[in-house]
Amino acid sequence: MATVSAKQTSGMSALSLVYCGMFAALMMIGANITTFVPFLMVGGVPITLQPFFSVLAGLILGSRLGAISMIVYMAVGLAGAPVFAKFQGGFAEILSPTFGFVLSFILVAYIAGKIVEKNGSLRSYIISGLVAVAFSYLFGTNWLYFAYKFWAKAPDVFTYKVAWIWMIPPLPKDIILSILAGVFGHRMYKVLKVRRGR
Repeated sequence: MATVSAKQTSGMSALSLVYCGMFAALMMIGANITTFVPFLMVGGVPITLQPFFSVLAGLILGSRLGAISMIVYMAVGLAGAPVFAKFQGGFAEILSPTFGFVLSFILVAYIAGKIVEKNGSLRSYIISGLVAVAFSYLFGTNWLYFAYKFWAKAPDVFTYKVAWIWMIPPLPKDIILSILAGVFGHRMYKVLKVRRGR
């Protein structure tokens, strides 16, 4: 019986790793939707599906595995693979004004997962998605502002207010997708029965 239990645990861990890889891949796809829809770009900030997939990773995989899947995505990009928005990659991307959003996705997945680990109701899933995306906006927009002020070349009219104005176009999309991620994540977690690592 002990041998069977060990195999089951090992198999489940392997499946969890597959899910982590799957969400890292979804982030790579979601990052480059602007390649196919070029007008989804405001002030140099691409409008992507990354917030949706990062929230979903946390809701389905849990805080630890969700965050790991986002770390894998970031590591692949920093290693040089063209997986960031506009098919960018490489360690120099750390200096990009939008890299704060990439970093935020790790905590987005963690926050979303942590909330639903404490309360698994549909309402909690929806709230967790909204809270996590709000954090992404807060962290990413402040990184954008300080990047343009201290090491990147800022547009002439750039101010802190302008940085937040640039966030207005993708906001309705991300609010709607956060709610959908909550509904979808609540259903899919029950279907997939992912073993959340804590």
